[in-house]
Amino acid sequence: MDVIERMRAAIAAHGMADADTPVLLMVSGGSDSTALAYAACELAQAGELGMLAMLHVNHHLRGEDADADAAFVSQLADALAIPLFMCDIDVAGEVARTGGNVEAVARSERYLAANEALESLCRHAGAPLSSGRIFTAHTADDRIESFYMRSIVGTGPGGFRAMRYENGPIARPLLDVGREDLRDYLRKREQSGEVCVCDAQGNLWREDATNAHTDHFRAFVRHEIVPRAKERNPQLLETLGRTMDLIADEDDFMEGLAREAAGKHLTWVCQAEGRDPDWQEGFKLSPSFGQVALPVARRAIAGALQRVLGVDTRVETAAVAGVLDAFEDKRPKSGYVTNIQGDLAVSANKRGVLVEPMSAFRARRKK
Repeated sequence: MDVIERMRAAIAAHGMADADTPVLLMVSGGSDSTALAYAACELAQAGELGMLAMLHVNHHLRGEDADADAAFVSQLADALAIPLFMCDIDVAGEVARTGGNVEAVARSERYLAANEALESLCRHAGAPLSSGRIFTAHTADDRIESFYMRSIVGTGPGGFRAMRYENGPIARPLLDVGREDLRDYLRKREQSGEVCVCDAQGNLWREDATNAHTDHFRAFVRHEIVPRAKERNPQLLETLGRTMDLIADEDDFMEGLAREAAGKHLTWVCQAEGRDPDWQEGFKLSPSFGQVALPVARRAIAGALQRVLGVDTRVETAAVAGVLDAFEDKRPKSGYVTNIQGDLAVSANKRGVLVEPMSAFRARRKK
């Protein structure tokens, strides 16, 4: 199948979008996202997607090159007659202010901008926000790279599925397409005389020079690990992709068991007034949670901690273990107290195990 057919198949298989779905395209100007813009435009013209818009975020980390990326994406949006949201973020300044990681801050700011742009798009389309989707240009190569990265540093439950086709409003319709296939698609468009834009140097896409730096973890995996693996198996994208799909099926099954266990044994507590309704301050596990099978219990705890710590926080294995250790011989370990990730207190007595902010735990102890 060609790029359009594989994208169409992924959208249909995972129910990502239809003719009424407003779609925001995340476009950096690289080959993957440039191809996404052209392909999505083709599908929209065929009546398979709803109103389109593009978002480009300039992180101001690469000086003139970043400005040239923005100019290229603007030219692309004009050529395809797709509305464009442009966002300028001083990532370096934000990192200096917060002390955060550059990549994490950039990602967080990028998706904040995407959610705001999607809301505006849906408003213009006269559609509810819940119906909108954010399309990213993650490819089969990105998925393979994530698999190897997690293999090297370790991962929690479900980590080896690497990337989900959908995660909330975010959809990845190119996850079954290789990066080289997308570049071939761009070259063929130019050769066939279809609408195509080039940068000032005549390139069909913008190349981020930092992608070649092997001191960056993903770039190291991309340029050192994956090529060696492809030498052994030229069909690596397809075979490892099928393996990750199998892992994903089993992961979904286990997640279902974990949600069922949480529904039976977990109670949310201390929801603060005026906060987002999805935000929780802590949770309590009933004594019967000790009977839950360890793999399911581990997932249920990880999910609860994710909700408490926030979606952008990576839940540490040690934090999950800190909660699990509050049970002994399948019962709460009375008198158990520990401090875990996020300055959360874990305490246990015969009535169950409580996870809450350390400040709340100390306030209770003073009474």
